[in-house]
Amino acid sequence: MNPEKRLVEHNSSDRITFTAKHRPWKMAAVFECAESLGEAMKIERFIKKQKSRKLIETMISAEQLDGVLAQLVSVPHL
Repeated sequence: MNPEKRLVEHNSSDRITFTAKHRPWKMAAVFECAESLGEAMKIERFIKKQKSRKLIETMISAEQLDGVLAQLVSVPHL
């Protein structure tokens, strides 16, 4: 999926969601993680389930990732 398009969709949605109050969202990094949309969505769900701001900050900072996460995503692009 196109990351820029997805960001626009997140910021312009009429849906009232928990994260809507934090708009506008800004793109901090783009990761190449899977060949298929389904696999990418599984990885996104895994990251979100961690509920860890520190994890997200580590991913964005391009520090060396380890464990399961290192196997899921490659170097950030932006």
